[in-house]
Amino acid sequence: MAEYERIKGEQQARIGFRDNLLYATLASMAAIIAAVLQGDGQAALLLLLPPVSVLLGWTYLVNDEKISAIGRYVREELAPQLATLAKGLKQGSGHVQVFGWEVAHRSDHRRVSRKCLQLAVDLITFCVAPVAAVVVFWAAGPRRVPLVAVSAIELAAIAVLAVQIVLYADLNRGDTVLLIISE
Repeated sequence: MAEYERIKGEQQARIGFRDNLLYATLASMAAIIAAVLQGDGQAALLLLLPPVSVLLGWTYLVNDEKISAIGRYVREELAPQLATLAKGLKQGSGHVQVFGWEVAHRSDHRRVSRKCLQLAVDLITFCVAPVAAVVVFWAAGPRRVPLVAVSAIELAAIAVLAVQIVLYADLNRGDTVLLIISE
């Protein structure tokens, strides 16, 4: 139980940090766009948005994956161990259910649609917005070759991030075996 409390504390801290990364990304985007608008149309400043988005997006993704890994560890490792221990201590017949919430919240019939919407939000925030910044930079007029090269590298980095976001989206239903051990 002590391990469960520690690991859930880490998960909770990571959730708070991950969620704040969305706000940090939006604030960074607003600051960059404000600088472009105040800088007499210096569209080259828009090229700051992709590296900021990729950096914050990657950090968001890593934390999101660790949050999921903690949940998986609790469901697949800790819960069965604790259920076996509790069953050994329990007298009589019946079953022992451990950490039911870890399974119940993943079995919600709206989970897939919720995860798809979250995937869309993540892609729009961390990938579509910086691609739009590059497109606006390209459309803004005269471009210098070094900045065009930088923008191409940024697009490649955004594409890598987009693929990783989709791969880690965890869109499956999530129905797992209920953590019950019966006699």
